[in-house]
Amino acid sequence: MSARARQDNQPGYVLHTYAFRETSLVVEAFTRAHGRVAMVARGAKRPRSALRGSIMAFQPLELSWSGRGEMRLLLRAEWQGGQQRLQGQALLCGFYLNELLLKLLPREDAHEQLFLDYQTALARLAAEPEPGAVLRRFEKALLRELGYALALEGAGGAGVDPRKLYAYEPERGPVAVNGTAHAGLVLSGQTLLDIAHDDYSNPSTLQQAKALMRLLISHRLEQKPLNSRRIFEELRQL
Repeated sequence: MSARARQDNQPGYVLHTYAFRETSLVVEAFTRAHGRVAMVARGAKRPRSALRGSIMAFQPLELSWSGRGEMRLLLRAEWQGGQQRLQGQALLCGFYLNELLLKLLPREDAHEQLFLDYQTALARLAAEPEPGAVLRRFEKALLRELGYALALEGAGGAGVDPRKLYAYEPERGPVAVNGTAHAGLVLSGQTLLDIAHDDYSNPSTLQQAKALMRLLISHRLEQKPLNSRRIFEELRQL
C-alpha cells in the first residue's frame, strides 16, 4: 500500500460516531494535518475490539488510517492523555463545538490553526467555570478560518466609535444606526471593539457577542438548526 494511501499517527479528535452495519462504527474525526476525515472502525462495537475503548470524544488521539475514498478505514486510535474530561455544562459546550465543525467544516480541508484553537477551547472549557468567552473566541476563529472573518470596522472602512450604536449586517458588517430605528441586530461600538480584541470581561459585551455569533453562524448554516442549541434550550426550561 502506498504511503499516500495510508496515514500514521496523525493528531486528531473524534467529533462524532454512528453505527455502521452490525459491529462497526463510522468515526468523524478532526485532524491537524488533514482536517475533517470520515473513517470506518471495523468491529469497534465488539467487546474485545482494540478500538472500542479508544474512540473517545474530546480526548487527544493519534489516528492511523488507510484508503483514498470518501470513507477511510481506521486502523488504530491511541489515546494521548493530558486533557481533563468535560462534565456538565462544559460537556454540552463541547458537543456544540463538535457540531459546528461537522456542519461548517468541509472534509479533507486542513486548518491547523483551527485545530489548535479547538484544542485550547477544550482545555479552557474543562478549567473555566463560565464557558461564554471560550465559545465566543472559538466561533470567531472558526468563521475566520472558513473565510468569513468578522468585519469589525464600520461600513466603508470608517472606524468604529465606542459611543455609537451599529446594526450588524452579515454580508456588510456594522452600519452606524445614527438614532434611527433598525429591525436587525444592534450592537454598541464598544462591543465591536471588545470582540476585535477578544475581550469579553464586560457582561454586556459577552451578551451582545453571543447574539452576534448566533446571527452569523445561522447565516452560514442557512438558518438550519443546531441540535446542541435545542438541547441547551430544553435544559434551561427544566
